[in-house]
Amino acid sequence: MNTWKTNVVKKSVGMITVLALSLSLSIPASAKQSVPHSKVFDLEAPAHELFRDKALHNGTVQQSFGFDDVNGHVYVMQLMAGGIQLPGEDAPVSGATRSLNGDLTLTKLDLYGNKLGYMYLKGFGHGVQMGIETEDGVPYIWSETDSVAEGKEGWGTQLSRFPFVDGAILTPDSASLEKHRLVEGADRTTVNIDSANNLLTMRYRVNGVFHFGVFSLDDIKEGRYEPVADVVQPSLGTFQGFASYGSFLYLLEGNAYGSNGSIAPIGNTYITVVNLENGEVVDRELFTGGQDLSFREPEGLGIRVPDIRHPHKAQLYVGFASNFTPNRLSNLLYIDELKPYSRFVK
Repeated sequence: MNTWKTNVVKKSVGMITVLALSLSLSIPASAKQSVPHSKVFDLEAPAHELFRDKALHNGTVQQSFGFDDVNGHVYVMQLMAGGIQLPGEDAPVSGATRSLNGDLTLTKLDLYGNKLGYMYLKGFGHGVQMGIETEDGVPYIWSETDSVAEGKEGWGTQLSRFPFVDGAILTPDSASLEKHRLVEGADRTTVNIDSANNLLTMRYRVNGVFHFGVFSLDDIKEGRYEPVADVVQPSLGTFQGFASYGSFLYLLEGNAYGSNGSIAPIGNTYITVVNLENGEVVDRELFTGGQDLSFREPEGLGIRVPDIRHPHKAQLYVGFASNFTPNRLSNLLYIDELKPYSRFVK
């Protein structure tokens, strides 16, 4: 790491330490020692493309995505488009109202980007991040739910788990939902699944501060909500998604070309790496994949394990929305090189 990066990391670590001390989190010190050790993705490795410019069920910007590594599928979350009238609704609903209510659309794709199915999720949230758990061959979606309006948008207040059913319409009261409130008093809840290590990571807000809590997936399903790690979010630009893999948390930030200093073809899409064992920022790099995309707004991070027999051979995916309203398209790019964490230590 060069001198500039070292200074950035030191400043970020100092900010994290001050915030953590001021929050008095009730997390046992012993719990934080259970995060599995792993290699870290090399953010300077070349990016590869899974698919480009693929249509989702609605023409809105994708928000997040998740992989079913067992069955070879990808699920993409987006805000529900305006002008749709669902059963029980008196008239077509505007996009602004859908956003305020936290209404989402979930599209199922194959790994070539071909559409296989969809669901509507009414009153769930903003869809900032999601996760997939595959149990006995059946994919379960992990998502925020119980949306509460803040400003012009709805945001989740707890987590839900439900099976994918093509064409289904769910609400927070649907019988198929299994709901979990992992942290009392939290809002802005979003979720990611580390399937290689059987962990769930939740981003949440308490007293105006964002945290990432890591939990055993088995413990959660049995009603035990004791985190194995909890770190405070470092200072970032426009937050666009997260994913965890073993010892490390990956955070996405950035904007579409022409917005907030994002200028083609470089853009301002950055990935920040946080060590979950101590909350330290260990790397931050500009992501340059897909620079020729139109619009190119970063939307969501995800981990894919191409061969579940080899969970240590993982890929870190970055999502981008492309094209223009009302026909936004989905793009997924990835990095597949990992290196020992010791390479960061000087």
